[in-house]
Amino acid sequence: MAKKQKTFSLTIAACLLAFVIGAVAGFAMWTVYKNPKGGDVYVSGDLQIHFMELGNNYTGDSIYIKAGETDILIDAGSRANSTDATSEYIDRYCTDGTLEYVVATHADQDHIAGFAGSSSSPSMFERYKCETIIDFALTNKTTQVYQNYVKKRDAAVAQGAKHYNALQCYKGENGAQRVYELSDGIKMEILYQEFYENKSSDENNYSVCLMFNQGDKHFLFTGDLEEDGEISLVESNELPKVELFKAGHHGSKTSSNDVLLKVIEPEIVCVCCCAGSVEYTQNFENTFPTQAMIDRVSLYTDRVYVTTVGEVVYNADKEKYEDNGFGPLNGNIVVTSNKSGVNVQCSHDNAVLKDTKWFKDNRTMPSAWS
Repeated sequence: MAKKQKTFSLTIAACLLAFVIGAVAGFAMWTVYKNPKGGDVYVSGDLQIHFMELGNNYTGDSIYIKAGETDILIDAGSRANSTDATSEYIDRYCTDGTLEYVVATHADQDHIAGFAGSSSSPSMFERYKCETIIDFALTNKTTQVYQNYVKKRDAAVAQGAKHYNALQCYKGENGAQRVYELSDGIKMEILYQEFYENKSSDENNYSVCLMFNQGDKHFLFTGDLEEDGEISLVESNELPKVELFKAGHHGSKTSSNDVLLKVIEPEIVCVCCCAGSVEYTQNFENTFPTQAMIDRVSLYTDRVYVTTVGEVVYNADKEKYEDNGFGPLNGNIVVTSNKSGVNVQCSHDNAVLKDTKWFKDNRTMPSAWS
């Protein structure tokens, strides 16, 4: 009897051991199958980042992101009527009329005009149901556009949207979160920089900074953050190397500085601007994207893309150059990340910046790109 009991016990033990080994092997095979190549987390569906054209010759930001079934909008520039173009584009992908997350990085017109809206172009807060709104903690603005933004934002909150500023998110206060789970393996993280709580003479430094993390792939957005803000961003966060960086401040000479670039070493850089537009300056070298920014970025990548290009004419009577139209450079830029890798597809032209006619006519080739 004792021998039979011993044999029975050994059989049970062997079965349990086989079950454990099988479960471990099965999990390992599932992990290998589900993980993106080179990734460390299972990714459910694509992460798609759309740098949208804005329907006019004014520079601004409006970025639509699809993470699994979650819809995100970062900024709504450049003017109120830009929402006519951007909402039509978003509707191709957002089929339920709901934006789960809306981010307004700072209070400049070229980032919030589409949230403020106008009598002829409804606010994005009115065009979509917005569930969570995250915006800047501080501002120096008192403009009518800013006041209209606050009015439309607060109306959305009255209709059920949750509203937090970036500092509340970073600190996890009042129900806000530092990290939001968007889809399996895809997260949106609000990064810290000192101008969430310290005043700056430059409105751009109030920009909300975000990192989208998809396993070991990272995508960085810094609004119009200037050098002082970039220094704080680097000092306050353990920033990884990134697959994608949205060029700061539309590719200006004062953003996307070495202090940040040498840490993140971006593989792809997307610039939201109307290339060559004289909206802000008559100095062609300083029109967006500037030669200085291009020179700095060239040390890390030549995969630079720009949404729009402007047409400029000289007005002899006024003795100055003027904007006289616009068109797509790359057009709407779509960066897709999934288990197959990260790729870029543009609606007009997939050429990187250095291979475009505009670049060859208006910029000097950096030695790193030669």
